[in-house]
Amino acid sequence: MNEKTVVNVVGLGYIGLPTALIMAANGVSVVGTDKNPSLVEKLQGGSVTFEEDGLEELYQKAVEGKIRFSASNIKADVYIVAVPTPYDKNSKKIDTGYVVAALKDVLNVCENGAVVVVESTVSPGTIDKFIRPVVKASGKTVSLVHAPERIIPGNMLAELVKNSRTIGADDRETGEKVKQLYSSFCKGEIVVTDIRTAEMTKVVENTYRDINIAFANELAKICRSDNMDVYEIIRIANKHPRVNILTPGPGVGGHCISVDPWFLVGDYPGLANIILAARKINDSMPEFVLERIGEIMEQNGIEDVSKVGLYGLTYKENVDDVRESPTLQLLESMRKHLATGIKVYDPYVKNDIVKCQYHDFDAFLNDVDMVVIMVGHDEIRENMDKLKGKVVFDTRNICNLDGVNKL
Repeated sequence: MNEKTVVNVVGLGYIGLPTALIMAANGVSVVGTDKNPSLVEKLQGGSVTFEEDGLEELYQKAVEGKIRFSASNIKADVYIVAVPTPYDKNSKKIDTGYVVAALKDVLNVCENGAVVVVESTVSPGTIDKFIRPVVKASGKTVSLVHAPERIIPGNMLAELVKNSRTIGADDRETGEKVKQLYSSFCKGEIVVTDIRTAEMTKVVENTYRDINIAFANELAKICRSDNMDVYEIIRIANKHPRVNILTPGPGVGGHCISVDPWFLVGDYPGLANIILAARKINDSMPEFVLERIGEIMEQNGIEDVSKVGLYGLTYKENVDDVRESPTLQLLESMRKHLATGIKVYDPYVKNDIVKCQYHDFDAFLNDVDMVVIMVGHDEIRENMDKLKGKVVFDTRNICNLDGVNKL
């Protein structure tokens, strides 16, 4: 790669946009494209499309550098595909629809010799099973690379720079060229390997985290069943030099940990047994939280669910990302039970996405008798005194008020 290299980033969501911006801010000539015309128009008009610390400043540097936005792909030397890869909830296998569609669009405009980098997280073998056949059918000669993203909302820009990266390629020469491109902004170690290893490594990373979270969540259920304090038990157990138990919570959200392990379950039925058990445990937590809400309501004489408020809609603190959010999972469970009326508030979710959603913290508190802390945003951490006099159910273990209920 050289200073004349043109990169087309396909998909300008939570991964594609920061990647496009940071490359452009570091001197790479970038065109960012997306199928959503309103998203492209907003970026062309000078605004970013989601909240993230430092993203607006990075946007300004990129605009001053070498970036433009388009609804159509262009002829480029390198294409970076960063589109969603959901899973089929019945088969548990990866849904490659977005990646394949993006690839076909690229193949319609690219020239022979182009490099196509798939950043989207995929299951092992996806490139061989779904991507290569599309390339072969097109008649084009391109080099395929898998460079899975490794960042988390809330700390994206720092992790883009500091985290190590994996480049999976068919040959060392192509891998080293892509490594050079990513070195324009990435200061972490960049490992070059084969494509299948890169595919498996990313899925394994998130699966490892999912299993460890599941242990903490299962421990919370065990302790609740026998009236033990799970947080005190974890605190003491973690004093052992080789023990590091995580903190239990209301469920696992986001587009990585809650999705990627299913790829292994779907592709390796009968083999991914611990992984399947962990997924079931973590997916059961919103229902467990709902059961606890019912218990706490009964203990405190609260009969009307409309007097209960869920604080937090996002899947983690201090971001606006609601993908696979435990709160949304809980609300879906309530809907299945024909229960409605529970109030919801999140300072980061500006638009109404659920019923009974508030956009003012004080108004939300004024209308409820019981607050369920689903997300540990800084706002509520800094305003715990406002919860005095309320029945509080803290699923994140951040509230120290007297009488607070925990998982």
